[in-house]
Amino acid sequence: MAITLAQAQVNTQDDVAFAVIDNLRRYSWLLDRIVWDDVVNPTGGATLTYGYTRLTTPRTAAFRQLNTEYTPSKAVRNRYTVDLKPHGGAFEIDRVLANLGQPATNEVTFQMQQLLTATQQKWQEELINGDTAVDQAGFDGLDKSLTGTATEYDPLDNGVTAGYLDWTAGTIISQPLAMAALDRLDEMLAQIIPSKTGGGDLGTPGALPPGEKAILGNTKSITRIRALARWAGLYTADKDDLGRRVERYGDWVLVDLGDGQLGSSPIIPIYSADADEGGAGGTITGLTDLYAVTFGMDALHGAAVAGKPLVETWMPDFTRAGAVKTGEIEMGPTAMVLKSTKSCGVLRKVKVQ
Repeated sequence: MAITLAQAQVNTQDDVAFAVIDNLRRYSWLLDRIVWDDVVNPTGGATLTYGYTRLTTPRTAAFRQLNTEYTPSKAVRNRYTVDLKPHGGAFEIDRVLANLGQPATNEVTFQMQQLLTATQQKWQEELINGDTAVDQAGFDGLDKSLTGTATEYDPLDNGVTAGYLDWTAGTIISQPLAMAALDRLDEMLAQIIPSKTGGGDLGTPGALPPGEKAILGNTKSITRIRALARWAGLYTADKDDLGRRVERYGDWVLVDLGDGQLGSSPIIPIYSADADEGGAGGTITGLTDLYAVTFGMDALHGAAVAGKPLVETWMPDFTRAGAVKTGEIEMGPTAMVLKSTKSCGVLRKVKVQ
């Protein structure tokens, strides 16, 4: 059965677990939109492996003349597997420090909040940059999964001789220039096929509806899209029922993934590259990528373990002997699943600074 964080929160009886899930939802719009297929069952000697079929090339349909046959064609799909892994962390705290200060700011609360933030950021980092060839404890992210697909939009392959898109404030100084810049973004977005099923359980509390989609970027790139969208009159912002400010370019939600766990660099990196690949342009600095994602069981979703809470917490137990106690938060085991490469895309080499 597919489940969202909202549905997991409804079914949670433990107050601490409820608060942890509520925090994840409020501070990560992205995690709140992921639907988790909790069908992996490791009992009886089975493994924590989720197998699925990924649509790589959709098929077409056509009209035919009378007394003629259709030209055969077919959709192409490949078999993929992903190993589910738990992630989270632990902290140790001395019983003397446990209750110093107000409950909202004492050491236990502080450590739990910081661990929860790191847990959220780690999954978002893996969603973009994960590579099992580098870290076997994670899963392959969108950067690796979308490389070489039809929805990877490289400006050099689409008529931009410089090899990159310059969206810097010093370049986009008029509405016509903003509209031209958004034309390139729209070209990439037009290739994306949104989910038609959502979570597959429409009508139940907390279910994910079909058609949910977002543009994922870093602070610099989302700021530039916001500016371009204002030029075009396509920028809107409102608050949802959790009080989160939700910004949109047209009907695409703008999501700033922010910095990684250490806060020193953005999850979606800003890099330098020879954008025209050997041409006269040389190395271009201040480049980044933008990801377009759609959520649902036929698009981008997560995999989880059957019969196990999606998020679990263990508070330090100071009722037992011992001066130092351990607290933990663990999410999963989980992994990312990309059912169709047409459901997500990436716009490469956008200059934002």
